[in-house]
Amino acid sequence: MKLNLDPDRKIKIPVDGGKVEFKLKDIMAVPKEKISLKKDFDPDFTGGFDDKAGALRQVAANVDRLAEQQDKLYAQDTYSLLIIFQAMDAAGKDSAIRHVMSGVNPQGCHVTSFKAPSSLELDHDYLWRANLALPARGMIGIFNRSYYEELLVVRVHQDLLAKQKLPPETIDDDIWKRRYKEINNFEKYLSDNGTVVLKFFLNVSKKEQKKRFLARIDEPEKNWKFEPGDVRERGFWKEYQQAYEDLLNETSTPESPWFVIPADNKWFARLAISEAICTALERLDLKYPEVDDARRAELQKIRAQLEAEDK
Repeated sequence: MKLNLDPDRKIKIPVDGGKVEFKLKDIMAVPKEKISLKKDFDPDFTGGFDDKAGALRQVAANVDRLAEQQDKLYAQDTYSLLIIFQAMDAAGKDSAIRHVMSGVNPQGCHVTSFKAPSSLELDHDYLWRANLALPARGMIGIFNRSYYEELLVVRVHQDLLAKQKLPPETIDDDIWKRRYKEINNFEKYLSDNGTVVLKFFLNVSKKEQKKRFLARIDEPEKNWKFEPGDVRERGFWKEYQQAYEDLLNETSTPESPWFVIPADNKWFARLAISEAICTALERLDLKYPEVDDARRAELQKIRAQLEAEDK
């Protein structure tokens, strides 16, 4: 099941103050086309639009669109939706999930935040814990970080491979290529079996990350968000940017493309993410199940019984 997203298609999002307009390839790593994260994607991009209030009103409208589509997704019970969020620290993953998914029925949605693997998880292959958290048919699953950490933090800090109990002969120069291939095959398998995989990389600039880190220190209500380890990881910024660029080039596929969301302006990130999710679900042409004549006759009989209670 390919999403068949035309990279040159113009995205036109009506808002109160006008409209946001840009091409899909402005926020998508086009499958089979080599991209440069630095040259091709601007973290401050807003599609030439600067009406934050108008954009957030459209986000609210998209929340309602998403709620309608989720209801049909659950009722039809054919497809599932897996949404993956990856980003550098302070890019806004948590707030994006909170705002964009605010109208979703909690019974039909589950968020999984992947931390450092436990001893139990390290006794299995690296996709094992993701398999356990996959959404069932009719459900929406959200991965706050994911198995892609195996191509990011583990690649930047390759000493972590020693903790994964892998056969020694598998730890060689080809391990990352193998993992790209394994993940692509995994996601194609999911797609072939009815799971729509949407992947969002929230692309924040180093300058904006610093600003948000300082806010977490200076504003008491944000102190709890600050982790000293985040600053240590910032020291590997260049290595992470290269790892992300390689990941985008190797794992953006027709079945599960990567959206590279400009994240310096949270309001635009939420607008772009909500629009992408709604559009993907609407392309499925979801419908409520239709009942047959026998069932319809049974319902009318029950209706007559209920009306007779008042007589």
